[in-house]
Amino acid sequence: MNDRRIPILNPVIPSRQSEFLTQQKTFQVHLFQPDIPQNTGNIGRLCVGSHCHLHLIGPIGFRLDTKAVRRAGLDYWEHLRWTYHDSPEVWEASLSENFFLFSIYGKKNLYEASFPLGSHLIFGSETRGLPKSLLEKYADRVLFIPMVPECRSMNLANAVSVAVYEAIRQQFYTSVPSQKSSPC
Repeated sequence: MNDRRIPILNPVIPSRQSEFLTQQKTFQVHLFQPDIPQNTGNIGRLCVGSHCHLHLIGPIGFRLDTKAVRRAGLDYWEHLRWTYHDSPEVWEASLSENFFLFSIYGKKNLYEASFPLGSHLIFGSETRGLPKSLLEKYADRVLFIPMVPECRSMNLANAVSVAVYEAIRQQFYTSVPSQKSSPC
């Protein structure tokens, strides 16, 4: 039997309160017209845990006071830093220069991008993705998350998690020790 074990990388962290939690500005997560309240609740919880600011671009496909949002966000929602943008036009006018759009149509791999602190990470709705007009207008800023061809897309909450923690890794965990020999 071939015993394949995955090596565990343990960056030196003085406590559970990682240094990125003390930053005034980490990352901005944008959800463009989300449809599924449970995903928005989970992403809100992720934003609390990763010290990100959540932006919801309306109109959204549910009421924010729905039971599903509250259940997924649990008691974290009261700690969430968030902004609601009434329309895509109002939202687009507020973007800074450091923003990235995520789509299966991206030409650049997420791991080839560099995410400065304060970057805006923008995701489309679960059913429609980002509008074609945005993908064309900002084609040089559209990234994809690599996955096998058999997988059409990734759950929105999972995709946001992948991107947020890659951005955090780049800023706060750049010196993870390399493994000279693998136990595999």
